[in-house]
This record gives sequence, C-alpha cells and structure tokens, in this order.
Amino acid sequence: MSMQQDDIISPPRRASGRATHARFNGVEARGPVIDQEGREIPQGPFQGRFQGSFQDAGGFRFDFQTANPFGNLTREQRMARLEAVAKLLDVAFMLPGTKIRYGIDGIIGLIPVVGDLIATALSLWLVREARALGAPWHIVTRMLANVAVEGVAGMVPVAGDAFDVLFRANMRNARILRRWLDSQPR
Repeated sequence: MSMQQDDIISPPRRASGRATHARFNGVEARGPVIDQEGREIPQGPFQGRFQGSFQDAGGFRFDFQTANPFGNLTREQRMARLEAVAKLLDVAFMLPGTKIRYGIDGIIGLIPVVGDLIATALSLWLVREARALGAPWHIVTRMLANVAVEGVAGMVPVAGDAFDVLFRANMRNARILRRWLDSQPR
C-alpha cells in the first residue's frame, strides 16, 4: 500500500523554520496502535491501560521496591557466589597444552596499570563480601594482605602478570573464608 503525497501530514513550522515539539501527557497519547501498512493492531494482554501493575494485564508482577538480587541471600548462597567469582577471576581457563590455569584477573592484568587496578578492585569486592558475612578482623586482614601482595606484584610488567596467574589471591581468600565459616556454629 503506497501513500499519496496528499496523505502525508507535515508538522507545522514556526517562524524560525524549526518544527514544534508537541508535548503529550499520558491520556492524550493513548490511541490505537497502527502498523506500517496502516492497519490497526488489536489490543493484546500487555497493551492498553494498566491499573497499577502487570498482574492486572495477566502478566508478571515486578516488585522493584523490595527486589535486591544481592541482599537477601543466606550465608551458604553468599559463600557459593563468592567461590564462583573467585574461580572466574583465578582459574576459569586453562592454557592449551599445559596444566596452567588462569582467570579473568590474569587477562585484565595484561593491561598496564589500569588492568591491575581493576583486578585489585574486583578482589577487594570479595573482601567486602567476607566482611558482610561477619568475618573477624584477623580474617579480613589476611585477605587484604593477599590482595595487596597480588596487586603490588601485578604492577611489574611481565613477571607480575605471571605471578598474578600463579599466586591466585582470590582462591586463597575464598579458602580462608570457607575455613572460617566452617568453624563457626550455625
């Protein structure tokens, strides 16, 4: 279906020559949905007016006020997430033809200075999670020492990257925290 030149409506021009910017509120902007061929699209379950939630339209209800994917976890769930992140950072990949494992931390560390700062920040997130789990100061201090050793040694251009891959501070920190958690009463 082709449109005639007379069917095309152009926006009114101001004296300055620019088009006006119409502003609509929610009520004025409602109307039928038209496809490219000019046919009206029937109202589906997610179209039209919602009376406050997706539940009214027969869909899902999203509660953004209380949803927190990182906050309402048990200790075991937090620890499992922490161990998964530590594995991703330190031992996620294997160097082909060898038994040397490396992770995202080793790859990011190849970028001079900035990469080591980013890798150290990711490692510090694990220490923060340990603190949120209630780890005492001596556990957190040992974890911070591991991060500091890896961060400082990682700043050395080539040898630091090799040390970073072999030292695996995040796996050490996860192991330290797991041992402490296992010794705590439930």
